[in-house]
Amino acid sequence: MIRVAIIAGSYEPKHCGVAHYTAHLRETMSQQSIQSIVLTTHAAAKEANSSDIKGVVKNWQFADLMSLMQAIHSTDVDILHIQHAAGTYGFERAIFFLPLLLKGTGYRKPIVTTVHEYGWWEWQPKNIPPQFLEWLKMWGQNHGWWDREDGFLLTLSNAIITTNAEAEKVIHQRLPQLRQRVFSIPIAANVEVTPTDPTAAHQQLRKICQWDLNTVVIVFFGFLHPVKGLETLLRAFQKVVTTHPQARLLLIGGVESLALPQEEAKRYWDKLHFLARELELSNKVHFTGYLNAETASEYLAGSDIGVLPFNHGLTMKSGSLLTLLAHNLPVVGTQHHISCCAA
Repeated sequence: MIRVAIIAGSYEPKHCGVAHYTAHLRETMSQQSIQSIVLTTHAAAKEANSSDIKGVVKNWQFADLMSLMQAIHSTDVDILHIQHAAGTYGFERAIFFLPLLLKGTGYRKPIVTTVHEYGWWEWQPKNIPPQFLEWLKMWGQNHGWWDREDGFLLTLSNAIITTNAEAEKVIHQRLPQLRQRVFSIPIAANVEVTPTDPTAAHQQLRKICQWDLNTVVIVFFGFLHPVKGLETLLRAFQKVVTTHPQARLLLIGGVESLALPQEEAKRYWDKLHFLARELELSNKVHFTGYLNAETASEYLAGSDIGVLPFNHGLTMKSGSLLTLLAHNLPVVGTQHHISCCAA
């Protein structure tokens, strides 16, 4: 039986999209008789409280690399799989050096890295002159020794998995010599469709929200966060109900996430509710908070139109979009803007 060790910057599926993805990956691998363990932070492991979720670092700084390497060397697995998104590691850079240090200490197992995001964030240390830093990044990248964004993480991986076309395109541009190692496995909807009777779902949702049966439900699905354009959505919805008084807005999703922890989450939750009251929408907007996958699917089945007003625009790498489409909902979204520089 194949055994895989997965390094996860965070493993709190209720609060992190990448962790949610990783949990689904482990479930699918298990169905194929592939065992997995997760190596993550002590705090995440304590929260998970499972023997196959192991806390091996306090956080992801350079001081934690030694304990991480010891854990990897002592773990009897066939493959090491790194799940990487910069935010899940608190934007710390130590993970970029892990493959180099492992190989330098005799590690010979295959290393696979899944890149969830790429092409937008770089390390900019303050103590290195910008011009020299740029030369150093490009020199190593041109030789295929490291890349300007993720250090040795990609160049020393035996295989690289991308979950979206945007990341894949940039990797091919920067590291064409790694093309044969790059595999594209797009993400799927992060909530599976629960078989349900559409009429019953329609009626049940309106009963729960205390809305009339003839209401048209516009639904947002995903973590509630300032970059999701929710303030804009509420103000736009206020205008919608002036011409379509039967419209209602349903916001499905929790507010606490890796990007918006505890106190910040509570403040944002209160801010959205205050805005809804200020716009006189309290009886026309329903906030569900976090829902389990089955309940979320049932709510989506009873809705009529999806809406995703992300500030930075909507792309096919959005699990929320894929989930709405999987539930056969037409989706209104913001346009994805691609910035470019004139020559």
